[in-house]
Amino acid sequence: MEDRTQTSLIALRRILRATELNARTLARATGLTTPQLIVLEIVSAAGQATPKEIAAQAGVGQATATALVDKLESRGLVRRQRGDRDRRLVWVTATDEGRRVLEAAPDPLQRIFAQQFGALPSWEQAMIVAALEKVGAMLNAGAIDASPLLDVGAVDRR
Repeated sequence: MEDRTQTSLIALRRILRATELNARTLARATGLTTPQLIVLEIVSAAGQATPKEIAAQAGVGQATATALVDKLESRGLVRRQRGDRDRRLVWVTATDEGRRVLEAAPDPLQRIFAQQFGALPSWEQAMIVAALEKVGAMLNAGAIDASPLLDVGAVDRR
């Protein structure tokens, strides 16, 4: 029984380390956090997006999306522009520098996971989700607010 406990803890540790190492690789290559990269990808793919649209696609709150856009804007990777017809709307667009950073960026771990997870049969996906939810409950993590981003630390950190 202890062998399974140790094996489980090793597997969890490997997941944590893979997440941390991917975040460091991304930071070295681009100077961005994983959530910042995801926001930049969303904006670039859309051409332009509002903070509300960004929040919905990234799975974060609007305040978090705005904070991430603030950081990207301060680095010159995105630009904000008021709507022509409705001045209340703010549109976010990627700059040339932002698109260049995206081209040089390694794939975030969550995209790699999503591609491999999506290729699994439905029954296996359901089994993995159930196991992960059970592990979260065992770690008393059910009440922790989390967005669907594989990253370490607060989503809107520096």
